Amino acid sequence: MAFLVALVVWIVALGLAIPFFTQWWWMPPAITEHARAVDSQFNLTLLGTGIIFIVAQAALGYAVFRFGRKRSEPADYVHGSDRWEVLWTAATTIMFVGLTLMGYTVWAEARFLDDRNVTPSADRIVIEVTGQQFVWNMRYPGADGKFGPLDLSLVDDAMGNALGINRSHPDAKDDVVTPRMAVPVNKEVDLILRTKDVLHNFFVPELRIKLDTVPGLIGRLHFKADKVGTYTVACSELCGLGHHEMGSYLDVMEQADFDKWMADQSAYLQY
Repeated sequence: MAFLVALVVWIVALGLAIPFFTQWWWMPPAITEHARAVDSQFNLTLLGTGIIFIVAQAALGYAVFRFGRKRSEPADYVHGSDRWEVLWTAATTIMFVGLTLMGYTVWAEARFLDDRNVTPSADRIVIEVTGQQFVWNMRYPGADGKFGPLDLSLVDDAMGNALGINRSHPDAKDDVVTPRMAVPVNKEVDLILRTKDVLHNFFVPELRIKLDTVPGLIGRLHFKADKVGTYTVACSELCGLGHHEMGSYLDVMEQADFDKWMADQSAYLQY
């Protein structure tokens, strides 16, 4: 009986480990250097914890097989070893603190905190992302590179001014607002994240970045996509009954295609 229990423990442990080590059901392909760094750190963490998991389950199965007893037999009294307890507690602390410190740099690379860096240029674009129930609004500063001011009294979803842009201001006349994000391939992109109502979360799996949009606060993310394609933008924070419908797309384009797309979006402002 003890052998059968031990065998079940080993089989279950192996069955849980196989999908992770073979990666047959895995994350979508990474499209930035940062995303690949995240994957590398994740794999390192998974390798360390996976080995510990396998060894621990193997030892558990062996203990069941070697020391399993019938219920009628009294068990011997076993006193724990303080030395071993200190050793494995210290080893666990070192491993998890070390992995946290190693991953901090990767985490921080996707975030920029200096407002002076939020400036469009030839090699950088800035997009303001505003979440609301249950859509994303992407605002581009237009040809002048400046975002126009917002006025709460001008917010009117029915009239197409979901953000309350003051179009009478010179900086706002060429601001482009779309429900879908487009960026040029191999170009630095800075995102300014806001919310119009409740808590949302901007998440693109292929970028390996996500951040809450918190009422009253501004969030910032940074990325540079290096693979042309269309990718899903999701809200990964429960934000209401229509949360499941709150989605958009990120289109990574060649520069020429992006310029044409921007020209097409700007043309709508003339009407």
